[in-house]
Amino acid sequence: MTGLRQTQTTAAGIHRYSRRRILEVGSSTAFGLTLPQWLAAADTRPSGSGDRTFGSARSCVVIFLWGGPGQQDLWDPKPQAPLSLRSEFSPIDTRVPGIQITDQLPNLARQTKRFTIVRSVTHRDFEHGSAAYTALTGQPHPLPGTNTTARPDDFPTYGSVVTKLTPTSDPVPEFVVLGPVMHQGARPPLAGQNAGFLGPGFDAFRVADNPASDSFDVEGIALQDGLSDQRFADRRRLLASLDQQRPASDHPQVKGMSKLYDRAFGLLGSMELRRAFDLTGESDTLRDAYGRSQFGQTLLLARRLVEARVPLVTINWSKLNTDQWDTHKNNYPRLRKLLPPFDLGLAAFLRDLDDRGLLDSTLVVCLGEFGRTPKINENAGRDHWPDCYSMVLAGGGIPGGQVYGASNRSASYPVRDDVAPWDIAATMYHLNGIDPSSHIVNPAGLPRPVARGQVISGLF
Repeated sequence: MTGLRQTQTTAAGIHRYSRRRILEVGSSTAFGLTLPQWLAAADTRPSGSGDRTFGSARSCVVIFLWGGPGQQDLWDPKPQAPLSLRSEFSPIDTRVPGIQITDQLPNLARQTKRFTIVRSVTHRDFEHGSAAYTALTGQPHPLPGTNTTARPDDFPTYGSVVTKLTPTSDPVPEFVVLGPVMHQGARPPLAGQNAGFLGPGFDAFRVADNPASDSFDVEGIALQDGLSDQRFADRRRLLASLDQQRPASDHPQVKGMSKLYDRAFGLLGSMELRRAFDLTGESDTLRDAYGRSQFGQTLLLARRLVEARVPLVTINWSKLNTDQWDTHKNNYPRLRKLLPPFDLGLAAFLRDLDDRGLLDSTLVVCLGEFGRTPKINENAGRDHWPDCYSMVLAGGGIPGGQVYGASNRSASYPVRDDVAPWDIAATMYHLNGIDPSSHIVNPAGLPRPVARGQVISGLF
């Protein structure tokens, strides 16, 4: 191989030579591998301490119900409310005496010992954009009440903070988002979904494809057609031989390339990661238990990612199953379509995690950006209502079978133990082993606390 004896002595020369030589052995980009875009960005990020302080959760799954589900139609039924405010759905008893939820969630009613309902979440932002930012970062948006879009100086979303402060050495992405990017109509993406001022190196590995589809495929984790594991190994050895050449391999640019390729090989050579994204490894019985909806199969994929030790997974319900939770019109007919796959999938997910011994080490957070108005509007729908709404927490050190907080008789305002989104953020970080008083530095060089709220100690 005469090419290996023709080493250039500049970083640029090595870059050009490596590309040409690699092409000769049958590669086009990164040794014939389909690399996720975040990989190149991840190579530039500084590493965090990786130290854990407390908290039993090793993984966290955030289920974001974009649009805002109605508290009185799901988790906080009010059968004694005036008829004009009362839900059309009836409350049903659960496995925990004294706790009732809507009759549209029969499977979850049998799983209440595995989760906690918080009925007193409150803030003052009525718009999807800025409220979603608050839900996904734990920070109030500087422009509340706006359908704001993502900006480079945004506060980073939860998974990006986890990636920054507790990077993993496992050959898996630290942060995976399942589901499409959320937009308000044709506008750019909503704020709160990316790494913000931390930079793209801390963004998520995003899987937008539908895992319920027979054609489901995850770009960036498989070897290209025609590239066997043996050829993959051969190319890794070729890269190693190139890296051993001196003096050019001491150049920072070459070292950076080497680190990037090492990260790529670690991910793409990980059979565990490839298996995690392969739902065909699950039985038909289990897949049916989750439901063959996009939401159900996305939850099953999330469980497999938890097994593969991915630290944080976010699931975006953004028009999954052709609809989302912003029910300004036809509230009840739409909920009758939305709730069955939600009920079936989430109940199976919690049961499956528990059966596999994963629930105690996996924090599950299910929430929207706000709730819905107590009163039904003229379009038979409910409008935005951030003053009081409900969410669900499970696992990660939180005992199940309890209700935290309470609302008034119309589910319109908290009457006990009110909770703000920044308190939820502090609690999430605490349970994931991150001190909520930890700081990250913004582009102006100013330290920003990862959470401004208080840990909700009454939950555990």
